[in-house]
Amino acid sequence: MTDDRPNSDFPPLDRSQILIGMAVTAVVLMAIARFIQWLGNVSLLDWHWDSETLLLGGALGLGITLASLTLFYLWPQYRTSAKVYLNMVLEPLALPDVLWLGLLPGLSEELLFRGVMLPALGGGVAAIVISGVCFGFSHMSGKSQWPYAAWASVVGIALGIAAVTTGNLLVPVIAHTVANLLSSTFWKLTHQTEAGEGA
Repeated sequence: MTDDRPNSDFPPLDRSQILIGMAVTAVVLMAIARFIQWLGNVSLLDWHWDSETLLLGGALGLGITLASLTLFYLWPQYRTSAKVYLNMVLEPLALPDVLWLGLLPGLSEELLFRGVMLPALGGGVAAIVISGVCFGFSHMSGKSQWPYAAWASVVGIALGIAAVTTGNLLVPVIAHTVANLLSSTFWKLTHQTEAGEGA
């Protein structure tokens, strides 16, 4: 029996390792954000809750998911790169675990890359691009992962634009969480179906 999964630069992880890794990564990112705030006396980007925030964040998250799905089918290098990442992160997880995959990065990554990094860099175009590219590189798990990292950079820039134009960190937090939840759930459901058909 052959393994038709794309190659990864990392050994396969089990469910516990993925969940612990997500939690540790979230704590580390939040600690880095707090350290940057303390070091540079940086104020966290404002965030407030209202129905417009929920709608904007949800719509942006849905748009990111649809764009990613389109890219998956149109760009073979991205498809291969995304499969490596998705197999590595999602395959060991149970479907309910996807909730954590949506919430933990949605909160911790947005706190660092949009909540703290944008204000620390001045909140202008350069800040949006730099924070977006840093976000993209944080998703690169190996040299062959450049298409996935490139797409994550574009997503990071879009989330940065949303944060700056609305002045509300909760918009990219919701968008990021929604995009993670939708794409992860879609992958888990279709992957389980394909696995069931192949059995």
